[in-house]
Amino acid sequence: MTIRENLEQWEKQYLSPFASHSTDSKGRLKPEPHCDVRPVFQRDRDRIIHCKAFRRLKDKTQVFLSPEGDHYRTRLTHTLEVSQNARTIAKALRLNEELVEAIALGHDLGHTPFGHAGERALNRICPLGFEHNIQSVRTVDRLEKKGQGLNLTYEVRDGILNHQTSGTPHTLEGKIVRLSDKIAYIHHDMDDAVRAGILRESDVPAEIRDVIGSTPSDRFDHFIHDIVNTSMGKNDILMSEETHTAMTKMRAFMFENVYENPVAKSEEAKAEQLMETLYLHFLHDIDSLPEEFRGLLEQGEPKEQVVCDYVGAMTDRFAIATYDDIYIPKSWMG
Repeated sequence: MTIRENLEQWEKQYLSPFASHSTDSKGRLKPEPHCDVRPVFQRDRDRIIHCKAFRRLKDKTQVFLSPEGDHYRTRLTHTLEVSQNARTIAKALRLNEELVEAIALGHDLGHTPFGHAGERALNRICPLGFEHNIQSVRTVDRLEKKGQGLNLTYEVRDGILNHQTSGTPHTLEGKIVRLSDKIAYIHHDMDDAVRAGILRESDVPAEIRDVIGSTPSDRFDHFIHDIVNTSMGKNDILMSEETHTAMTKMRAFMFENVYENPVAKSEEAKAEQLMETLYLHFLHDIDSLPEEFRGLLEQGEPKEQVVCDYVGAMTDRFAIATYDDIYIPKSWMG
């Protein structure tokens, strides 16, 4: 018996009957031989961590564009916090920790530079539209490894696709990531807003603080315990009604005071204009795309999609440098 088979047997003996077992996976887009050491979801996790799109997350905005300070979240630290939330819940409920980790680490691989400002810009200007969850699946299916994709399992791809509020994941592990994403950004975006001087903890309405706590760590602890206690022994991932209502109110509070705050978002209009300008530039100068993206065109992909693929994959820093190289006059060195 291989190491992988031993681990698969352990899953069946130890994990909850509601868990997603590696041996029950619906498989990959392209069949391939099993690893002799790693079950399929662990293998997916490793592929995501080693892909280029994952490394680019370190230079992509979470909420605050180019903050002056080393302790603000980026898209990468957000992803790691989502993963840790999800793993904590999954372990407590005896669900598949490797599946939630793979989904969590991959859920934002298709996110644009400049956070949701970049996403709004591409969705507005591209006739095909742009949604980062759909682009995350496209990234792992089509764009990574020079067009070969990562060939992930159905369960991981489903969790990535359905991680947004409107999504309905088909596994409990996917449902954990969907909630863990919200817990993470409520927790860390409030923490960053306080650090930036945009909010004080006392600004949070008392009706919210009385239910979920008065500090980021209190809220984080409350959400995790509530999900674990409410979901224990059930074939679903749930919050208590009281906590869910408080989270909804907290999310609305964050939108009003942080995500749509004119101080926090003062540079977003510039970022959106930059993204639209880059999109139009490459749409009209398609031959200037890198070779791997031109290869997608040769395979029949729409040019609007391929330009979104390229511009949407950029980091904040690379997008600014590309714009600067194309549009800002250089000093003459005679």
